[in-house]
Amino acid sequence: MLPMTDSPHTSASTATAPAPTPTKALGIEMNGIEIIAEHERTAKPRDLFWPWFAANISVFGMSYAAWIYGFGVNFWQGVTVAVIGTVISFALCGIIALAGKRGSAPTMVLSRAAFGVHGQKVPGIVSWFVSIGWETFLAILAVLATSTIFDRLGWASGTTTMILAAAVVAGLIVTASVMGYHLIMKLQSVLTWLTGAVTIIYLIMAVPHIDWVAVSALPAGSMQSFIGALVMVMTGFGLGWINIAADWSRYQRRHASDGAIIFWNTFGGSIAPIILVFFGLLLAGSDPELAGGIDLDPIGTLATILPTWFLLPFLVCVILTLVSGAVLGIYSSGLTLQSLGINIPRPTAAAIDGVILTIGTIWVVFFAQNFIGPFQSFLITLGVPLAAWAGILIADIITRKRPYDEAALFNASGRYGAWDWISIGTMAVATFIGWGLVINQFSDDASWNDWQGYLLGPLGLGGREGDWAWANLGVLFALLIGFVVTLLARRGRILAQEDRS
Repeated sequence: MLPMTDSPHTSASTATAPAPTPTKALGIEMNGIEIIAEHERTAKPRDLFWPWFAANISVFGMSYAAWIYGFGVNFWQGVTVAVIGTVISFALCGIIALAGKRGSAPTMVLSRAAFGVHGQKVPGIVSWFVSIGWETFLAILAVLATSTIFDRLGWASGTTTMILAAAVVAGLIVTASVMGYHLIMKLQSVLTWLTGAVTIIYLIMAVPHIDWVAVSALPAGSMQSFIGALVMVMTGFGLGWINIAADWSRYQRRHASDGAIIFWNTFGGSIAPIILVFFGLLLAGSDPELAGGIDLDPIGTLATILPTWFLLPFLVCVILTLVSGAVLGIYSSGLTLQSLGINIPRPTAAAIDGVILTIGTIWVVFFAQNFIGPFQSFLITLGVPLAAWAGILIADIITRKRPYDEAALFNASGRYGAWDWISIGTMAVATFIGWGLVINQFSDDASWNDWQGYLLGPLGLGGREGDWAWANLGVLFALLIGFVVTLLARRGRILAQEDRS
């Protein structure tokens, strides 16, 4: 029996991983889902700080404060929720990022080790919808913010302005995504300083609007309310990015520190949201009208407390931060599209997703009456299977002690096989249980999701109207079921895969 080594293409199978393509063509990254060549793996763990920080510095993060209060918790419970939920969820992203370093491939390709080369398409479809949803949501926020701020400035903000805003936002997102990893990393490092400075100015200007007496008078919520808010924060922050975490670590040096990768991923992703939600809790707790307006137009509502002279810099900052987050999503959704077996170049895949993003943005901005409610309903619904997948992959990653067989990730006859029915079955069962333990909290806006929560009654949790219905237990249960079952049921299979000669 031959031990696996640290060589970049360790494999006992006859197939080989797709040959590396040229890194750039006319400045465009041509690498897709194929293995990253050793000479291109020059990134350091601290480089991970820039994309995660830039994508999460958006003032939009303050909007989560209003939604946290919506669960009926007080200020200090909200702060606790923000810290614990954000750090844990991005730490989970950090663990999945380890797979990128070990396997030199995108997240959904590495997921084949747990689900099989063809079986990975099951979570891959869920991942693609999540990425498309997030990037479209961020583009919509940027367009709505432009309209609201133009109104405040007394400028024309009719249909023409909205169309132009949609075109500019979509154009920026698609262009950066098509250009690829190297431009995005440079862009994120610049945006971090620019948007960070404007955000700090915003926070300073927001201080006079804080009423500590009103904030401190808010009543404490129940344990169910606390857990519900915690899950919402985890789903909205780290778990919302977890399906793309390895996409940004595949350029890391093979011997980079695991601990450093987890730290920089966690620190970069969580530091800005924690600060923003903290200030958001102070503002939303001080002004119920402000908190209420966030449901219709999060960014525009937050801009209402600003002096007119600062609105334009604020708008530029908002657009750049939202674009920054959307770029990560559309870049990775293009990789996911390739991993599903669609044989097109990565830039083309990103462009296709860009067209979908543009259509979705136009539809919501010009035709939909309310999108925050449906979006959050969508987030919880897809958050359940995504959490189940994350639990499975995290357990798979921490169980493996040797590098991935990179060629076998592309060979259904290799050591990872075509279908791993334990993982697929675990994801299906965890999702079924998870959906049964969450409810559609936005029935007025998304009545199509009212089928959830079918286990709350049978399990004695008070049914759809009980206190536990609002706790979103299904997301946590799906994550834990995926993790525990994989640790117990797949350990032998993983060891056999690693020992296979």
